[in-house]
Amino acid sequence: MSALLTDEQRAYQDVAQRFARERLAPAYMRRETEATISRALVREMGELGLIGADLPERYGGLGAPSATTGIIIEAVAYGDFNVSYVPLLASLNGQIVARHASPDLAGYWLPRIISGEALIALALTEPRGGSDAANLALSAKRDGDHYVLRGEKSSISMADQADVAVVFARTGGPGAKGVTALLVPMDLPGISRTRFNDLGSKAVGRGSIFFDDVRVPVSHRLADEGMGFVQVMQGFDYSRALIGLQCCAIAQASLDESWAYITERQAFGAPIAQYQGVTFPLAEGEGLIAAVRQLCYHTLRLRDADAAHTAEAAMCKWLGPKTAVDVIHQCLLTHGHYGWSLDLPHQQRLRDVMGLEIGDGTAQIMKMIVARERAGRLSVQHLNRS
Repeated sequence: MSALLTDEQRAYQDVAQRFARERLAPAYMRRETEATISRALVREMGELGLIGADLPERYGGLGAPSATTGIIIEAVAYGDFNVSYVPLLASLNGQIVARHASPDLAGYWLPRIISGEALIALALTEPRGGSDAANLALSAKRDGDHYVLRGEKSSISMADQADVAVVFARTGGPGAKGVTALLVPMDLPGISRTRFNDLGSKAVGRGSIFFDDVRVPVSHRLADEGMGFVQVMQGFDYSRALIGLQCCAIAQASLDESWAYITERQAFGAPIAQYQGVTFPLAEGEGLIAAVRQLCYHTLRLRDADAAHTAEAAMCKWLGPKTAVDVIHQCLLTHGHYGWSLDLPHQQRLRDVMGLEIGDGTAQIMKMIVARERAGRLSVQHLNRS
């Protein structure tokens, strides 16, 4: 992969890898205990240009291609899967804000997000909705020059750490056309937040955000009323490829540690690396992760070329978490009784990555998207032949 990078991308990768190795990896397990991501660490990432690299230069970004963002996120996730959520959420939400917010609103928030002074969340999911993203109940009623928000968002990453959130609310009738996006500061009166007690990704945190007659200025609306669902669906095609790279990185970390372990571990007078039963599962993992990685970068390059990539993005989101879970599980087993210990990171990596088999779209939903995209293309081809 490195041989295919530009000199600029290689420089970004070097910075991100050094930061991940020196600043992130040593405290990966400690951050789970602390259940937070240090703001000082986020600001350090901002200073290094590791947040919002793809966002416009006028806001402090680098104006880099999507593939460059993927390179940075993969490098960061290798050191700490959870910290890589910071640049991922910044790019996903930042693209929405940069394209659809007023210049004043974007000019206020994006430099803070890119510099690491502020964290941003995506508030889409609701208790009754789940994967039915268009079935929103959170209401946003127009009252003069404000919208009044009432309802709950649930299963939101960084719910209790974010300073601002892209919130999707119902301003019109049923269905996707009644959904509008608003950029909502999380310190407005009437907002309260909770955190769930999850199996993994404790440093990120997941929880609910409650809106009790929260007044949001109309100037904080992103694009026109009723366009919110279109915005988020376009953004998901981007984030799904980035999520795939998060998963590749965390699995690769376990693979690298497992290769080192089997060359040192002795059994019957020789390193266990001499046994095919030990090496073949790791070799299979290397091949599977390499394949998913290439799919993710292919998807990002399609995006950079302004080519269709919805099906490819769904494949990344389906294959990335599943493959990473399988590979990390095998790495844990390879370490034997040491792997079963909480002293090694494989168990935490397994718990952290499992959450993405659910969040941001389940495998079943991703397969439905792939099938819809393929069936749609086949229908068009049939019509063209008729």
